Amino acid sequence: MSSGTVSPSVLDWLTKLVAIDSTSRGSNLPVIDLIADHARSLGLEPRLFPTDDGSKANMIVSVPDASGSIDGGILLSGHTDCVPVDGQNWASDPFTLTERDGKVYGRGAADMKGFVAVIVDAMGAASRATLARPIHFGFTYDEEVGCQGAKPFMRSLAAAEIAPEVGFVGEPSSMRMIRAHKSINVIRVTVDGLASHSSLTSHGVNAIEYAAEVVRYWRERADRWRDEGPFDEGFPIPYTTGSVNRIEGGTAQNIVPATCVVTLEFRAIAETDDQAEIEALRRFCAGVERRMKAEHEEASVAVDVLSSTIGLEMPEDSRVVELGEELGLAVSGDKVTYGTEAGVFSASGIESVVCGPGDIAQAHKADEFVSVEQLGACERFVARLVAHVSTD
Repeated sequence: MSSGTVSPSVLDWLTKLVAIDSTSRGSNLPVIDLIADHARSLGLEPRLFPTDDGSKANMIVSVPDASGSIDGGILLSGHTDCVPVDGQNWASDPFTLTERDGKVYGRGAADMKGFVAVIVDAMGAASRATLARPIHFGFTYDEEVGCQGAKPFMRSLAAAEIAPEVGFVGEPSSMRMIRAHKSINVIRVTVDGLASHSSLTSHGVNAIEYAAEVVRYWRERADRWRDEGPFDEGFPIPYTTGSVNRIEGGTAQNIVPATCVVTLEFRAIAETDDQAEIEALRRFCAGVERRMKAEHEEASVAVDVLSSTIGLEMPEDSRVVELGEELGLAVSGDKVTYGTEAGVFSASGIESVVCGPGDIAQAHKADEFVSVEQLGACERFVARLVAHVSTD
């Protein structure tokens, strides 16, 4: 495979990472173990933070400053999981990195194993340098299913007394700094009624019909966001959006359905109070439940937040933006609708922006790719960062 504008060692790392199927439904430990072994070979100490069942882990590898301290410093962070390839028609094996016309193809190449390959490769240079500030390399699990590893990652860092000051999260952004994105909340509403023969409707409680009230409520809420705001013109869709994305229910055409499950989502701009919206939904569902119980006392409606990511709103004069500009990054005026771990990190005290190689438009698709040129731009940025904090 040709190296183009990127080091062969970065492509070697990306080849290894793409070869590991780290789809979120499985374990990310093969990726974590691979990187941890490399860190140890450099004389660095990887800190692993496993899940309670031991099937997954977050990890941080800290390169201390010249005094041996790991206090403060800069975080370079990437998630280790990827989305499935099920049902996708790939032109080449999705788990074999393949180069065509200056692009490298493979699951996770853009989102976001390309960035992970760059920072893992940069560990060597960082470990050999004399640093004025520590550099931390962070790796998380389950970003693709609602940033579920990000909050435990931050709790683990706090327990280990590791507190980076600024962070770069390497989601694909064409190597532009993204300062703002919406929050994402995914909510499951489970409506439990009572089954009966469809000729005896008064003997049952129709879960689908009551779930339809929840669907209508959510559509009307989304319409009000669209029509009444609040608005933020920095986003391509300048208001909070809501949608009904899954609905499951019913057994047969002649059975009053006992259960219906509705999955809702909303992506909120900063001016929207996420928790207030969730509580309003709960109150509405409680009213639905009361009407159901009037028909049968065991009927119920349960509201569960499946995932909740925090929005990002980083000021232009923040330390991380100024550092990025000093290192040659362009500041994008765009605010994006997708969510990242940068919001969680910033809310926990690490000023963070999104900046990584590739285009988010390529993520999650068949024939996902990142250009060799973008990988090279990312490699050069990380090299400048290491040089910037080096006293050599």
